[in-house]
Amino acid sequence: MGAVITKDKALNTRLQLAHMRLGFGVGMDDVYLVLRNLPSLKLRFEAHDRSAREVAAWLAQRSEIGKVLHPAFPDCPGHEVWKRDFSGAGGLFSVLFDEGYTEQQTDRFVDSLNLFKIGFSWGGAHSLCLPYRIEQMRDRWQSRGILVRFNIGLEEPADLIADIEQALVEMKKAA
Repeated sequence: MGAVITKDKALNTRLQLAHMRLGFGVGMDDVYLVLRNLPSLKLRFEAHDRSAREVAAWLAQRSEIGKVLHPAFPDCPGHEVWKRDFSGAGGLFSVLFDEGYTEQQTDRFVDSLNLFKIGFSWGGAHSLCLPYRIEQMRDRWQSRGILVRFNIGLEEPADLIADIEQALVEMKKAA
């Protein structure tokens, strides 16, 4: 549900061919769902944003977390660009666990969460998280520690924080 716009005729032709060959298309059910949800988009986005900032701020105080990567936080890379171009951040952010925690421990953390599901469908009503092996995905990744990405849904932030807290306890048992 987006658009690619270009003045470059050769690029436009390549994009049209890729679209045709890959079978990209939007089904009627997809269009219906988008149209049905547009009237409440602003309210949902603002709720995601408020809750994500609360959860991210709580995580930033935890010793298990080396860094919170949230665009609204001044110490996040790219914050100045975010501040210039955006007024909200939505529910998506990442954390880097302290480098003393292993992949096995952070996987146990993710597996121990009850309110968060594992997945990629960022922006939905339900909270999700996913561990990333970022050093395998990027050649010049400089940060240390395991990265976990969160999408904060529409659940109560206090409930999400309690779930994260119990998962942090479980994570330490994997040591």
